[in-house]
Amino acid sequence: QVQLVESGGGSVQAGGSLRLSCAASRDPYPRKCTGWFRQAPGKEREGVAIINRDGRVTYLADSVKGRFTISQDNAKNTVYLQMNSLEPEDTAMYYCAAAFPYNNFCPSADNAYDYWGQGTQVTVSS
Repeated sequence: QVQLVESGGGSVQAGGSLRLSCAASRDPYPRKCTGWFRQAPGKEREGVAIINRDGRVTYLADSVKGRFTISQDNAKNTVYLQMNSLEPEDTAMYYCAAAFPYNNFCPSADNAYDYWGQGTQVTVSS
């Protein structure tokens, strides 16, 4: 079992920045994909950014390109989401998720991820 704990959410004004962190309790397999997903009220959950164990960003949503950056510190089993130039449309609950695929392919669909954190709220006011 892998537990994920997110932190770093909060309330900011448009144009501000936040950094989310996702700490994993263990790292048991050779291949790992870690993703950030978000869900706004009344909307479906959507992928934001995904990174593999080697540090390659395998997915970045068009809506956040140029504003959000995903990175990781493997020594700390932690993945980060740096969010700059935040917009009210970024308001959502943000979730960290992990998958341990048999190959090097990191899926972008949320239903491919087996482990989820509890979520951290991000609220951006105009």
